[in-house]
Amino acid sequence: MENQEKQAAFTVRNAPERRRYELLDADDVIGKAHYLSHVGAKRPERIFFHTTVSDDYAGQGLASRLVQDALDDTLAEGIAVVPVCPYVKVWLRKHPDYQQRMTPVRPEHLAAVERAGQ
Repeated sequence: MENQEKQAAFTVRNAPERRRYELLDADDVIGKAHYLSHVGAKRPERIFFHTTVSDDYAGQGLASRLVQDALDDTLAEGIAVVPVCPYVKVWLRKHPDYQQRMTPVRPEHLAAVERAGQ
């Protein structure tokens, strides 16, 4: 319960101009889930390729909160999620209810990340 109360003090927002979701402690950005927009065959896709949380906030489950909020928001927008980020892949293994809603990583997704210099 205490960890949930701590997490309630944090917010997650989409910052599309920076191509990332941000985890905030008040006004300070303490975590980021970076993504690229991609035109998929059936619908728009969002390639999540890198997730970080400040070391000062480690061990509080905040990366998990950031990823879950980012994926929920993306799916609610009708955008497919492409999990390239290693952390997102690990998170998905722990949350099988999300796995079937993900779009498999294809070579063009990896090429898009590489082209973007990520």
